[in-house]
Order: sequence, then structure tokens, then C-alpha cells
Amino acid sequence: MAELHLWQRDILILILLGWSNFLPILGRVVLKERLSAPLDLGYKWIDNRYLLGPHKTWRGIVISVIGTGLAGHFTPFGLVLGLKLAICSMSGDLISSFAKRRMGLKSGRKALLLDQGLESFLPLWVLKDSLFICWSEIILIIFCFTLLEIGLSPLLYMLHIRRSPH
Repeated sequence: MAELHLWQRDILILILLGWSNFLPILGRVVLKERLSAPLDLGYKWIDNRYLLGPHKTWRGIVISVIGTGLAGHFTPFGLVLGLKLAICSMSGDLISSFAKRRMGLKSGRKALLLDQGLESFLPLWVLKDSLFICWSEIILIIFCFTLLEIGLSPLLYMLHIRRSPH
């Protein structure tokens, strides 16, 4: 990764994070209801709310991990780091979904900063040394990821890619 400038590396990380989080949405648009079994299999927690909700599917996880791994293969990060980034990002997404269900938010509803924060913080924190990033870069990447997520959501909704504008 020595051939990349720091800002190029950070932008590449941001792109891979965005790609990892966009692929499940793209999978839903392309595959429609095929392979859309919910990860939680419809089970409910002790509060009688779904563990994760119907929007967290096996299809989304598999597409994100494989697609981000393949994308990583074509970058200086490589396949394995791309796979790890997607696994961590999707794990953050699942943790935020679990938390939102506990807060009484329905599946598909956004919780500002909870959604973007865990999806980007968890992979950056876990892979900090592998990505050769420092805490100030982590904060900057999370900030940019959050702004892009908030800014692009209405556009993706207008293009009938997202289900809601937020």
C-alpha cells in the first residue's frame, strides 16, 4: 500500500465501506424476493420484537461479503481485507438493527448516527492496523461515510433503489 497517498487510501476505504453497504440494497433490487430469507428466521427476542427484522437477509450478507471481497481484490487491500471489511461492516449493521428493534423502531427505519456509526466504526476499529489508519482518519472516514449516506439516500429513493428517502 506504499504506492497510495494517505488521502487515496482513505478514499478507497470509504468506497469499499460504501460498496459493502450498498450491495445488499442492490441485491434486493436485482433479485427482488429471491433468497430474501431473514437472518433472524422470524424469531423474536424476549421483548416480543424481531431480533433483527425482515430487511436483514442472508442474501444481503452474502452479496456484501462476496462483492466487497471481490472489489477489495482489485485494490491494494486485497481479497481477504475486503472480506474482513464487509464482515465487520455487516456485523455493525446487524448490531444497530438489533439495537433499533429494542428501541421499538420498525425494520427499515433509520436512526441517525446509529446506522452509519456502527457500519463504519466497527470495521475501521477492528481493521485499524491492517488498513494502516489512525484515529483521526477513522473519525474523518466515519464523518464522510455518514454525510454520503445521508446525502445519497434521497437520490437512491428517487431512483427507486432505496425503500425510503432517509
